[in-house]
Amino acid sequence: MSARKLAAGLGACAVLLAAAGCGGSAPSGAAGVAAGRDEGPVKIGALHPVSGANAVDGQQMRRGARMAVEAINAAGGIRSLGGRKVELETGDTQGKAEVGQSEAQRLISAGAVGLVGTYQSAVSTNVAVVAERNRVPFVMDVTASDAIFSHGYRYAFRVQPGSAAIAGAAARYLKEVSERAGKPVRKVAFLHEQTDFGSGAAEAFTAAAERLGIEVGPDISYDALTVSDLTAQITQVKASGADVLAVAGYYRDSLLAAKAVAAVKPALNAIWGVSNGAYDQPKFVTDGGAAAERIFSTNYHFDAQSPQTRALRADYQRRYGAPMRTGAVLAYDAVQVIARGVERAGTTDAEKVRDAIASSKVEPLTVGTGPISFAPNGDNRDALPVLMQVQGGGVKQVYPPEKAESQPNYSVTWRS
Repeated sequence: MSARKLAAGLGACAVLLAAAGCGGSAPSGAAGVAAGRDEGPVKIGALHPVSGANAVDGQQMRRGARMAVEAINAAGGIRSLGGRKVELETGDTQGKAEVGQSEAQRLISAGAVGLVGTYQSAVSTNVAVVAERNRVPFVMDVTASDAIFSHGYRYAFRVQPGSAAIAGAAARYLKEVSERAGKPVRKVAFLHEQTDFGSGAAEAFTAAAERLGIEVGPDISYDALTVSDLTAQITQVKASGADVLAVAGYYRDSLLAAKAVAAVKPALNAIWGVSNGAYDQPKFVTDGGAAAERIFSTNYHFDAQSPQTRALRADYQRRYGAPMRTGAVLAYDAVQVIARGVERAGTTDAEKVRDAIASSKVEPLTVGTGPISFAPNGDNRDALPVLMQVQGGGVKQVYPPEKAESQPNYSVTWRS
């Protein structure tokens, strides 16, 4: 089965690359070798949307990746290669899958021994195809969609927990937290953006919730790139009689959803982010104001209990004058994974680096149950989603109890 999926994935790769006109730019496995990986700094490619609608997150993630490179060089570089320094080669995906694809090819051709990125599942899908075609490891920092990991790719890895893991935890946490509050969840309306990311989160959550006896519906989707108002959708939620609203979207559209809820005031007991790109962000607390208070979010998160993570975020705050978001911490972790692979491989041969990454264990600065280590499909087997909530003008980890900074408050502001 795995071989068939791999063949299918590579077949899709050939079609995709041919359609994009980049399939012949570098023979399989050859890109980068001719570009001189064996001399000078070890190059790691970073692909993020540093322009366009998600530029704020993209800039954060690029900075996180750069800080990891600086830390590696400050610690002596790649010791197994005589202390060779690491250099970050950057690309701007603009949030567009076809741009991410061409940028990935450019970075590989420039000699990148591995890639990190990309923040958006649709972009990562195309970059994974390019990485597979060129036999260069691609370590995804933020990418929720699980579909990429169903093709049997050898060079695709992911640090964050995937969509199914987050959605499963979101359903389980919702059931447990609502029951502890004496308001067992009855029916969940799901609002999501319409690409692989949002649709995948909705499908995975629905499957997990229904296994727990929770009704899910209606399922409402929208175009995150063009939507300017979600009032009509929230009015539909109000009419449905759902007692919980789940939301999977990017930053701007999720903020629109929160503001629409505050205006419509449906009879909800909770708003529940699932892989949401806004609801665990410090900026959301500021931008959302009163509309943000008590909104929950199940997602990956920086480890608030780690002294190393606190030190990194404090350094970021000093340098850039803004809180370091979790996406930036994940980008930091992803660069560390590739650097550790090069260190263990003792070479910039991408195939050997890939094998070293596959067997590496790297201490993360994001929440997990252990070191970053990869299952055969490339997923981080120790990634752990956590439940967060906006409380008192800040984002707190509230569940599971062993990761909690505060108790969950299962309520909404306009009904209490």
